[in-house]
Amino acid sequence: MPKQKSSLRKRVTRYAKVSTSMAGLGARAAGQKLLGLNPDRQKQAERLRAALGGLKGPLMKVAQILATIPDAVPKEYAAELAQLQSDAPPMGWPFVRRRMAAELGPDWEKKFRVFEHEAVAAASLGQVHRATAHDGRALACKLQYPDMESTVEADLKQLKLVMAVFERYDRAVSTQKVQQEIADRLREELDYTREAKHMRLYGLMHQNSAAVHVPEPVAELSTERLLTMTWLDGERLAKLADGASLKTRNAIAVNMFHAWYTPFYAYGVIHGDPHLGNYSVRRDHSINLLDYGCVRVFRPELVQGVITLYQALRDGREDEAVEAYRAWGFTNPSKKLVETLNIWAKFIYAPLLEDKTRPIDETNTGLYGRETANKVHAELRKIGGVTVPREFVFMDRAAIGLGSVFLRLNAEINWYRMFHDLIDGFDVKKLEQRQSKALKSCGL
Repeated sequence: MPKQKSSLRKRVTRYAKVSTSMAGLGARAAGQKLLGLNPDRQKQAERLRAALGGLKGPLMKVAQILATIPDAVPKEYAAELAQLQSDAPPMGWPFVRRRMAAELGPDWEKKFRVFEHEAVAAASLGQVHRATAHDGRALACKLQYPDMESTVEADLKQLKLVMAVFERYDRAVSTQKVQQEIADRLREELDYTREAKHMRLYGLMHQNSAAVHVPEPVAELSTERLLTMTWLDGERLAKLADGASLKTRNAIAVNMFHAWYTPFYAYGVIHGDPHLGNYSVRRDHSINLLDYGCVRVFRPELVQGVITLYQALRDGREDEAVEAYRAWGFTNPSKKLVETLNIWAKFIYAPLLEDKTRPIDETNTGLYGRETANKVHAELRKIGGVTVPREFVFMDRAAIGLGSVFLRLNAEINWYRMFHDLIDGFDVKKLEQRQSKALKSCGL
């Protein structure tokens, strides 16, 4: 099918919606600054959440990402943005029927034995319908909402306006590269052909694992805007976390850890969206990983840098920490910047530095990383700020997102030993070879 075009009319309409939602916030912030007033950031944050929540779509997804990046937004904003949900009202059957005909042709219903009219899930970019193939296989059909390319392009342009509201206040972090990274990944999420390749890549990386299950894409029933895959049965984590035993919660946490980090340390690949709706749990506590729109491939040198930084923090070797941050993309980090970055790094690596069974966060404050981020913010302001490398964005999102999941599970694990099982014997050259072979075999 021909590629969906970004419609000028749709973009203009979206600009109007976003601009109207944001204009009042921006004007209010500007007026407070002009008059020398101390702004009530909590009220501003609540207004921003209300504006973005009403818009739905990709801009809301951007807001969720920003909420997980330390100091990308003030703490009041992060708390409000974290409450945004990615659920959107599903398209009704008339819309679905037209969209499916646009993707698979007017006789599309004949290509399925059964296609359920009601969506089983709906999010910011599309919705999922259950179906049955003629050979009896249970299928999941992920159908993109109409005109999403126009919506995404409009929202990405308006992202600068959103950030301008934040930057009316003290800023210690430049988010220019953060915005670039989010834009690239969000555009990729629109291409379901690419997502199918990511799905095949994860199938390859987890092919010998009983802990993680990956659906199989069905090429003959898929397009750039429709992704059909095999259906995987499982329970949502929220249904299991509260009433399950510690043994069960720990088993789920271990499998979640491997679902995300085995690909990173073995292939330099990470799933950038550990959202609760992106996986389910089987009866044996293994994980179904369901969504592959946001996948990030990293340079092997960066993976080495992640391990080097861990070793530097563990052994107190500052010179190695400097080299690690350079590998991460921080340009010529000063001694003071390294000391400041280490505050955050020690928080992220803390569970991996102790050879003992422990929760992911021993403070039990319920504000995972927020106190540490506030301290980092204060120190960055003193030294004039920092530009966050692009590759930091989704690595950090995965770390904080998974940390929140482990908190939700209240898991108690020896994270140190589990981590060392992955990194002991690490060879960056072998990773480079595995990565190149895997990407090539999946057409990436």
